[in-house]
Amino acid sequence: MRIDKFLKVSRLIKRRTLSQIACQNRRVFLNDRVAKPASPVKVGDEITIVSSVLKLRVKVTAVPAGNVAKGELYEVMEEQRMMNDEL
Repeated sequence: MRIDKFLKVSRLIKRRTLSQIACQNRRVFLNDRVAKPASPVKVGDEITIVSSVLKLRVKVTAVPAGNVAKGELYEVMEEQRMMNDEL
């Protein structure tokens, strides 16, 4: 499954268009490399999403065939809130 679609289905990012934009702006990393929207996601991969207020690192536990519950697709490994002085 493409990373932009995985981010949408897993509800890490609300819409697929936003996940595509995040990938194009180099805010999404797949296994510590910048991810393109079409990068394939496999079980065991690590995804890092960086925004202005949050850095989130998750491990993929399942790749769905359709829509599934929110917490079944990934395990949060690290969640770091950014403070105003870190920006």
